[in-house]
Amino acid sequence: MAPQREWLERDFYADLGVSSDATAEQIKKAYRKLARELHPDANPGDTAAEERFKRVSEAHSVLADDEKRKEYDEMRKLMAGGRYRADGTGGGGFPGGFSGGGGAGGFDIGDLFGGGGGAGGADLGDVFGGLFGGGGGGRTRGASTSPRQRRGNDLETETTLAFRDAVQGTTVQLRVTSPSPCTNCHGSGAKPGTSPRTCASCSGSGFISRDQGHFGFSEPCPDCQGTGTKIDDPCRDCSGSGITVRPRTINVRVPQGVEDGQRIRLAGQGEAGRRGAPSGDLYVTVHVMADKVFSRNGNDLKVELPVSFSELVLGATVSVPTLDGSVGVKIPAGTSDGRTLRLKNRGVPKRAGGAGDLLVTVKVSVPSKLDDSATQALKAYAEAEKASGFDPRDGWAR
Repeated sequence: MAPQREWLERDFYADLGVSSDATAEQIKKAYRKLARELHPDANPGDTAAEERFKRVSEAHSVLADDEKRKEYDEMRKLMAGGRYRADGTGGGGFPGGFSGGGGAGGFDIGDLFGGGGGAGGADLGDVFGGLFGGGGGGRTRGASTSPRQRRGNDLETETTLAFRDAVQGTTVQLRVTSPSPCTNCHGSGAKPGTSPRTCASCSGSGFISRDQGHFGFSEPCPDCQGTGTKIDDPCRDCSGSGITVRPRTINVRVPQGVEDGQRIRLAGQGEAGRRGAPSGDLYVTVHVMADKVFSRNGNDLKVELPVSFSELVLGATVSVPTLDGSVGVKIPAGTSDGRTLRLKNRGVPKRAGGAGDLLVTVKVSVPSKLDDSATQALKAYAEAEKASGFDPRDGWAR
């Protein structure tokens, strides 16, 4: 059964527990919740949970794809109006399940050429294109055009990295359970040692045409369900689909400088396409943990350096941590609390070469307790400071 015919027999919205007007974000949230609950790793040996996981994954693969969802919704509208039925039949003698004539339960035949009317205002040219792999124009039997292959759906997953791994780059292993090419038949759907053969009825086009009066209509070939090929001896592991749901481990190289919330695209690592069609992509959202020492502003690293009052007044050279060790930073005499010192090329490595800067902000650390000698020295300093005429509040709040 062709994928679109299977869609007609399923309520993907009900599978995910969302309404038909759910937003993309609501669909994603519902899928993630169900996927966690039904994941085979969380339900070992539970065949019912595994089957439900497959249904939820298929529902998400359709509803998360804007093009597939539009096509699915249009077919549901046609079914609701009595214009298309899951068995592929319709009234009025028109093949492909569409009825002729206007009024309730039918449509104006002119809509086939004008693109108006249809169910819910849908462009019937688009519906024919989605159902039959092309436009509404007729195809001749045995045409050389190949049936449209639908690539696998894109998948999403997440990973969490330590701050320094994200800044410097690393390689992580991800475990993904998803529809993948069958390892027994390598995605062909045929038993190992055999190959799918070209369908004799449509010469591999996936479509046949029929004449109805003065009009010609194309529809999926009933012998191969629109695939263009037939499998005489299906693979026992995937039942001829070329796809199995299985866990797999993927090594992901995270480039240096990746930021929190950034997505990494892994081409061809998504859901497998049916019978050798291209796989979708896998998008990995990276979450970065906070670091005890560093924070980040673009390619610049920031660090707060605790210093004493005397170090600011008299000046000092202080050791400051960096990504690859430490470096001595000279604090000029008379530096104000909160001043930021910039160390060139000590920040986040850039993909094009070079690096950002390290921004060092000095913060005075005040002792909570002093011994007698330090207290007496500080009092003497305070008297000397007053005698010199220094007033830190001079001109303040006046």
